[in-house]
Amino acid sequence: MKPGIHPDYHEITVVMTDGTEFKTNSCYGKAGDTLRLDVDTKSHPAWTGVQRMLDTGGQVAKFNKRFAGIGTRKKG
Repeated sequence: MKPGIHPDYHEITVVMTDGTEFKTNSCYGKAGDTLRLDVDTKSHPAWTGVQRMLDTGGQVAKFNKRFAGIGTRKKG
């Protein structure tokens, strides 16, 4: 490897969504930093199989209203 071109590789602590922790080597932050995950294999629908539809502030309704006319032809 060429010297001086690679980032610092050090040990950090990763905290999963359920509170479990493990140590790993990473380029994230500084040595000893903690990375807290918002989504991981214990909470993401791709791994859990549980799908939820979140409609924050009517985003789905807004999308449906905005694109309701797509695919319909207008006679002119």
